[in-house]
Amino acid sequence: MNENNKSGFSAELALLERRIEELLVANEALKEENRALRQRQESLAAERSTFAQRNDQVRARVEAMIGRLKTMEHTA
Repeated sequence: MNENNKSGFSAELALLERRIEELLVANEALKEENRALRQRQESLAAERSTFAQRNDQVRARVEAMIGRLKTMEHTA
């Protein structure tokens, strides 16, 4: 292998190493973003469950009030 080929190969190897490092950094950033998104999704799912439960409680209370009002209306 002559000197020009060696320097060309070294330059390509250095470029490849730099690109691999960039990909590793990007991969770590994506892993962190994915972890954060999963955590946010879990949080939103828990919040949604809480709101659904509250909604069911309010619905039950409103239905009970309507039932009492209908009873009062029929007895009056």
